[in-house]
Amino acid sequence: MQVARTPEERFAGLPGYPWQPAYVRTSDGLRVAVLDEGPRDAPVVLLLHGEPTWSYLYRSMVPVLLDAGLRVVVPDLVGFGRSDKPVEDSDYSYARHVEWMRSALLDGLGLTDMVLLCQDWGGLIGLRLVAEHPDRFRAVCASNTGLPDGSVPMGDAWQAFAAFVRSTPDLPVGFLVASGCQGTLPADVQAAYDAPFPDASYKAGPRTFPLLIPQSPDDPAAPAQAAAWRVLEAWDKPFLCAFSDSDPITRGADRPFRERVPGAAGQPHTTIEGASHFVQEDRGEQLATVLTDWIKGLDK
Repeated sequence: MQVARTPEERFAGLPGYPWQPAYVRTSDGLRVAVLDEGPRDAPVVLLLHGEPTWSYLYRSMVPVLLDAGLRVVVPDLVGFGRSDKPVEDSDYSYARHVEWMRSALLDGLGLTDMVLLCQDWGGLIGLRLVAEHPDRFRAVCASNTGLPDGSVPMGDAWQAFAAFVRSTPDLPVGFLVASGCQGTLPADVQAAYDAPFPDASYKAGPRTFPLLIPQSPDDPAAPAQAAAWRVLEAWDKPFLCAFSDSDPITRGADRPFRERVPGAAGQPHTTIEGASHFVQEDRGEQLATVLTDWIKGLDK
């Protein structure tokens, strides 16, 4: 497997992101960058990003979570951020993404008793980890995400996005993030999202994500998705939905969680107003406050 690694100078002077990552290895030797801040004996909050972002997405949330006394762990998915980037599209599969995060976070960092906050592909990967290793997690907060198994077609907004990705090998990553925000994304912030990708040869990760979402019941990932849903349908630990009000891609995707996951019953589900797909950009501090207030109540 040929792997690219973004030069470190690309990450110099990022606005609003003063932290330096630690690095762990996956089971097949890839290097994963992980922002790991806060006391090592504090409760762990795992923040998982999706397409086509990286841990920079959570920069406004991290200080709020740290102020609440939490340990905050934010990996860059393989193919994104400072993590290694296999260069061939064929190097990526849904199963590999799950295994890369499993080996990095559970084996490499030994994390346990986690609260997961997941958005976009952070949910598709993170909820698989929850289902396959339920003893490692104490609670889940899902935001603008889902766990598709191929039984329900993806919506028109997603289809348009996927078509754009298929036809654009050199994806304009910063532009895509900006287009998924309610407000205007400053030029230097867009540049920070472009930073991990010096040219198209680094972009196999964001190019392939849409192709990996199960689109039919005979998709290679569909059996694992169905198995994950069976676990979630028996999950009685706390499960919170905090979706935004203006995301054309995941609108309504909270309903299956609220209806099918036992742990969602009686939880203070909330709608984040004034936010589109990237709720962390539009209302990051608000989402962080929702999360910290909820975590404080878990032990009451």
